This record gives sequence, C-alpha cells and structure tokens, in this order.
Amino acid sequence: MTLSFFDQFMSPVFLGIPLMALAFTLPWLLFPKPTSRWLNNRLITLQTWSLMRFTQQIFQPLSRPGHKWALILASLMVFIISLNLMGLLPYTFTPTTQLSLNMGLAVPLWLATVIIGMRNQPTHALGHLLPEGTPTLLIPVLIIIETISLFIRPLALGVRLTANLTAGHLLIQLIATAVFVLLPMMPTVAILTWALLFFLTLLEVAVAMIQAYVFVLLLSLYLQENV
Repeated sequence: MTLSFFDQFMSPVFLGIPLMALAFTLPWLLFPKPTSRWLNNRLITLQTWSLMRFTQQIFQPLSRPGHKWALILASLMVFIISLNLMGLLPYTFTPTTQLSLNMGLAVPLWLATVIIGMRNQPTHALGHLLPEGTPTLLIPVLIIIETISLFIRPLALGVRLTANLTAGHLLIQLIATAVFVLLPMMPTVAILTWALLFFLTLLEVAVAMIQAYVFVLLLSLYLQENV
C-alpha cells in the first residue's frame, strides 16, 4: 500500500493514544523553571540570555508603549520554535504546517496592533492608507491598494510559516524515500543521498528557528507602525 507524502501532516495515533500528547511533553523538559538559587545552571543561563537578547533586538526600535508586548511576543516565539522543532521528531507532525493554526495566531495579534493604532493615533494610522503628496487621480487607487495590503498581512504571516515548513518536510520525505529505494540497488549513491538528507535536516532545524523569529519580527514591525 502506497501512502501519500502528505500523510506526515496528520496527527499519528498508536493504540488510540495520539503521539502528539507525548511529544508535547518534550518542550517542557527543555525549559527549566528558574530557581531561587544565586547561581543558575548553564541551561537556565543560556535560556535567560537568549530571551534577553531577543527582546532587546526586537523592541529596541519600538517606543515605550510597545514594550508592553515583550512578554507575549517572547512567549510566542518560544511557542512557535517548540512546535517547529517538535515536528522534526519521529512519529510526530508539525502543528505549524496547518494553516488554520498559523492564521489563528496571526489574525488576532495583527488585529490587536490595528486596533491599538486606531484607538491611540487614528490620524496617523489612517495616514498609512494614503502617502503624502499623492496626485489626485491616484488617490482612490492607492487607498484600495493600501487597504488590500493591510488586510493581506495576516494571510502573509500564516502562509509564509506554513509554506516554508511544509516545503522542508516534503523535501526531507522525498529524499528519505530515495535513500530507501537506492540502498539495495546503488549503496554508494544511497550513502551520498543520506549525507544530503543529514545536511537538509540541519537546514530544516535552522529554518524552524528562523521562521519563528521572522513571524514575531513582522508582528513587531506592524506594532511599530501603530504605537
């Protein structure tokens, strides 16, 4: 029986138990809780340093009112990285390859930035729809184009994350299938293909972390326009 390559994006079940329930326990093992000790261990120190550097880089161009978003955006990045990396484990799937999940994260946060801009500085927020010095004949066209670009932002956020992770997982699946097919016929070519698969897996780990960073970075840019 030949299975579809897209079956890897379905939640696997073993003896009626979804394996995702077991996979969800792994990220909690990787995120230790801070203790009351004066000196932390290396893992907590690395975790704290990474979050501080990320927060500093993301929120440095933002004004002070935007700093209130530091906790939610840092938590969002850790959450997305956990889901992306968890999907690389055997017998699991990546939840962030589902467009519904990514849109569920992108739309409310994008809408919150728009509402903040409309409430705090409505003139400045509406001014993005019409650049200064626009010729009279182009005003209706530019307003329509800018409105479409505004409402397409959450779709771009969700589709970007979904497409990058789906493409990487499909490529890994195709090359892994080629390794199993070539192994009995051409072992040398199969070993070379396996080496390519290994480097592609390392690349996918990097993509999983970079896409989480890009998702939060774009949200911070949207927030910067409205605070």
